[in-house]
Amino acid sequence: MSIDDFSKQFLDRLDRPVINKTAVVGLFDFYVEFAPDEVTPANSAATSNPAGPSIFTALREQLGLKLERAKGPGDFLVIDHVEKPAEN
Repeated sequence: MSIDDFSKQFLDRLDRPVINKTAVVGLFDFYVEFAPDEVTPANSAATSNPAGPSIFTALREQLGLKLERAKGPGDFLVIDHVEKPAEN
């Protein structure tokens, strides 16, 4: 799968969206071993080792991918006015 597909399908389990900024194209076989925790539950699609590294460490050490916290585009609901409903 592509890195975009990997970030959408596998990394979508994280508590925030993941945006691929690698500019790497092509298809790859991904295999990651990590210890499940509160961020990545045990029923995750990856092979999990209870004594293994966190998902963040595993991505860096096993795949050479680094997740960085950043601000990006997002969907927001903005309420600019509120009134009590009129009585019928």
